Amino acid sequence: MLMQNHNGASARSAMGYREFIAMMAMMMALQALAIDTMLPSLGQIAADLHVSDPNRRQLIVGSYLLSTGIGSLVPGALADRFGRRAVALVCLAIYVVLSVACALVTDFTALLVLRVLHGFACAGLTVVPSAIIRDRHDGDRMARMLSTVSMVFMIVPILAPLLGQTILLFAGWRFIFATLAVLSSIMGVWVWLRLEETLHSEFRQPIQPRTIAANMSRAATTRASIGYVLGSSLVLAGMFGYVNSVQQLVGEHFGAGDMMPICFGITGTALAFANFSNSRIVERFGARRVSHTALLAFIVTASLQVWLALQPDETLWQFLPVMALNVCLMGFIGANFSSIALQPFADMAGAASSVQAFLRMAIASFVGMLVGQAYDGTAVPLALSLLVGGSLSLVLVLWSEHGRLFRRVLPPGSARETVIDFH
Repeated sequence: MLMQNHNGASARSAMGYREFIAMMAMMMALQALAIDTMLPSLGQIAADLHVSDPNRRQLIVGSYLLSTGIGSLVPGALADRFGRRAVALVCLAIYVVLSVACALVTDFTALLVLRVLHGFACAGLTVVPSAIIRDRHDGDRMARMLSTVSMVFMIVPILAPLLGQTILLFAGWRFIFATLAVLSSIMGVWVWLRLEETLHSEFRQPIQPRTIAANMSRAATTRASIGYVLGSSLVLAGMFGYVNSVQQLVGEHFGAGDMMPICFGITGTALAFANFSNSRIVERFGARRVSHTALLAFIVTASLQVWLALQPDETLWQFLPVMALNVCLMGFIGANFSSIALQPFADMAGAASSVQAFLRMAIASFVGMLVGQAYDGTAVPLALSLLVGGSLSLVLVLWSEHGRLFRRVLPPGSARETVIDFH
């Protein structure tokens, strides 16, 4: 498949389907690397920079996640005006510079400031790939593409803690940031040489406050979309709570610190498997049917997680399979919710992707940080966040769907689908 230029010019080169998937996935994966490679090094960073509060070291992760959410408001409007490619290249350049700066820092507060700037300035690496995919596809095919990208992308979070731990065996934590700088430089060269612009010329939006405000307002108030955005953010908050607290949970509560990369890899594998499966079934059954079923199963699984967490003798091997199942179900929820939420905005995919990424990341990272800071030596705060987030997500989806689940949007003239009506 060639990536075609919507202005009518021939493609920069014959980029095939697999290369396109890999490029989108790896662009997004740089964000995951900036988070997950840090996990094994939190204790070493805290010791080196004289941080005594074990919960405070979580801010190295939480601050990045939150600033990425806030920063997501910016790149969409720029990508709708100047194109996806230019914004991606600028974000990658900033990623390199700030990774080097983090590697050289000598003060914990300064590190947190740089992490905030890093997350904010590089939020486009989350926003731009979604806009590019929306430029090329819509409907259930877009959901399939997002799932395929997510499947490839999830290989990185699975391996990232192991990469971080391997680097620590031979060098200090600063070399983790140096590695991020090298990888983002390679990504920048790849994008420069191979990525063609996908923005339709007729969809270019002027950089005018009134236009930007109108586009963002539309993206944030469209009922068919916003319930899915907020719902996915609450489910994602459970994942971020897990990321923030996994090092303490596995190392301190379950007493298996050396198992942390393996445990994280198991849950990451579950998520990758879900995205692979979703990419194979979503066009057959529809994004709504698949994700609604997964959300109901997620709530049931989270209820089991709460029950286990309340037991005085819960073990790691009770916690981990249930957590892996919850994470697996997130894979059937995330890409499909994102596809449904972006569907109404073909003419302003950048702005819509920005607003949705902002809401999703800001809410999820803030709540996830609260879950991490609420760590009390047990898995109870995390388990409760999964159950409450899933339940509220179901309410929001029902609101967006006017009380109906399992509805499938079909081409005109197709047979009417059966739905469950909660009115």
